[in-house]
Amino acid sequence: MIYADNAATTRISDYAFEKMLPFLREQWGNPSSRYSLGTRAKRAIEQARKQFAEAIGAGSDEIIFTSGGTETNNWVLQSVARTCANESAHFITSSIEHSSVLNTCRALELCGIEVTYLPVDINGRVSSNDVRAAVKPNTKLVSIMLANNEVGTIQPIAEIGRILNERKILFHTDAVQAVGHIPVDVSGLQVDFLTASAHKFNGAKGTGFLFKRSGLELSPLVFGGEQEHGLRAGTENVAGIVAAGYATEECVAIMSETANKLNDMVDSTVKGIQSKIPTVRVNGDTKNCLPGSVNLSFDGVSGESLMHLLDLKGICISTSSACASGNDKPSHVLIAMGLTEQQAKSSIRITYGRYNAIDEVAVIVAAVCDAYDKIKSSQ
Repeated sequence: MIYADNAATTRISDYAFEKMLPFLREQWGNPSSRYSLGTRAKRAIEQARKQFAEAIGAGSDEIIFTSGGTETNNWVLQSVARTCANESAHFITSSIEHSSVLNTCRALELCGIEVTYLPVDINGRVSSNDVRAAVKPNTKLVSIMLANNEVGTIQPIAEIGRILNERKILFHTDAVQAVGHIPVDVSGLQVDFLTASAHKFNGAKGTGFLFKRSGLELSPLVFGGEQEHGLRAGTENVAGIVAAGYATEECVAIMSETANKLNDMVDSTVKGIQSKIPTVRVNGDTKNCLPGSVNLSFDGVSGESLMHLLDLKGICISTSSACASGNDKPSHVLIAMGLTEQQAKSSIRITYGRYNAIDEVAVIVAAVCDAYDKIKSSQ
């Protein structure tokens, strides 16, 4: 099997897996317990909190553990909305956000929150000028993702952050696809909230974290005990948190080397496919893009059909985000970028990760071209 859908999820690293095992077996204590078995688990959580904080330039007290990106995005948007319950409030987001942001915004609109959905250009990039123009006197929150999960385009978060910081408007970024893959510094980005998910950077599924800038208020997600500063009650996923901390540390240490390798793989993939299928279209910003990510449209060929034919050859790719799979709607990201419905439905996403080998590129290129020819010849 060749796995090339790392934007959907990543294989847990051997290092992170080894580090989490003791907390599934020998060190299985409840971190809220006061005896040594519990305090060792508590120390492990705090070590992971420090690892996350150092990875993004934050303080340890600014990291809150969650179950992942969807929960965290929901929490931030709904919490800010609750603080505006008795006043007129306006949120700004983009038209290409993850469904956990878009669907939350749509739900908040039903509760009286006004939401502006900003357009993107042909490369899937939000304009900082559009953000500035959209700001109103009652704008309470802006939520723009750091990097898109379908086309990999990196957004001008630092530019937007400067604009919003001057106006004292809260700024949240969904950095699920970015953390562990590109440098992330919360001070440089000037964000107030940041979302991350461990299974996107070789950690275990079911663990994520929220960066909340010190001094900001956030209503509790879950009521109960005093876990996570009293904001998210419930016994922590100690093993997952430990794995996530070490996965973050490892990814940051090899980030530059990994990025160079993955970018070379994408370049070879695009050149290889274009040499056989000149009409193939590359979607997204090829200069400001996540390492290893490429989205391609094939004239007159179903992306879904390509995906299934590659699956028969043991190659895993996708047609859109994992959360959107299973429906026959065209990608909202590609439609927002100006593609037609037919072009959007003819697209596939290939996302390489650190465990992909260079020689897998030739296999994928040959398989894609062969599948394309089979579909075309049957039409």
